[in-house]
Amino acid sequence: MISVVPFAHPGDPARTSKSLLTECYMDQASHFTPPLVTALNDVAGFLALNDFGPRGSDQLPAGIAASPIDCIILAGNCVLETAEGAFRLIGRGTCTRLLISGGIGHATEVLRQKVAAHSDYQTIHTEGRAEAHILADIGLNFWGIDRSSLLIEPDSTNSGENAKFSRRLHVDSSQPMKTILLIQDPTMQRRVDATFRHIWRDRPDVSFLNWPTFTPRVRLVEDEVQFNLGGIAGLWPLDRFLALVIGEIPRLRDDSDGYGPNGKGFIAHLDIPKRIEKAYACLQEALAEGFGNRSTMPRPSLA
Repeated sequence: MISVVPFAHPGDPARTSKSLLTECYMDQASHFTPPLVTALNDVAGFLALNDFGPRGSDQLPAGIAASPIDCIILAGNCVLETAEGAFRLIGRGTCTRLLISGGIGHATEVLRQKVAAHSDYQTIHTEGRAEAHILADIGLNFWGIDRSSLLIEPDSTNSGENAKFSRRLHVDSSQPMKTILLIQDPTMQRRVDATFRHIWRDRPDVSFLNWPTFTPRVRLVEDEVQFNLGGIAGLWPLDRFLALVIGEIPRLRDDSDGYGPNGKGFIAHLDIPKRIEKAYACLQEALAEGFGNRSTMPRPSLA
């Protein structure tokens, strides 16, 4: 999960990298060009790792019903559509087990706000509660999910713990698990896949599939950047979405600063295509211009 650390700024040392990034985005939104929008969509599409095709009229991707999925693991996040996608799969009988993993982390307060603003879910109690408990209550109360289908892991605070604690819960359940479907915030789907593959690397008999439930896309409308999505529940604020996308590529790199084996060792090695690195560089350059130089580029924490 992304955490935000204090970022020194002349005249206001208390500012954070998140607030600076938000200001940068708000200042630069009207200057987004079609090539920059394309770059943003390319990077977001790469992050939203999807092993299936587009969604059909039933809001599920073609072919997923035929996949031999033993368990769905929903990693807690603030995008309600990801939870609803998991509930749809359980409701349609695609899988009989759903493990919801998520304690209290950087996205929890945003999730609480989304639930409070939802016309139906607002009755769910959220204060002081873990993401897994909040999402489980939505499934039980509004989607008809049977309690016997749920495993709840309410202690993890980052992707690594999602993988570790989910594995521990799986072992304790003594139930066979060969094919696992991972669902996460689309901006973090590729990282959660690499994290689970790393944590479960001694289990070659277990395979992972990925479905982020949708692929984020934006467009320019009268020089303003807007989501090009319809009917998606609980989207991010646009500035948060941009911060998440910008923060992911450095994490995924397998270098001394990244999360791969040659860096912090949190995730399995993965290759970032040159076209994605090029698109990311375009975004980084455009944002840096909002501060005059690269030295003042907002730096989301890699923790």
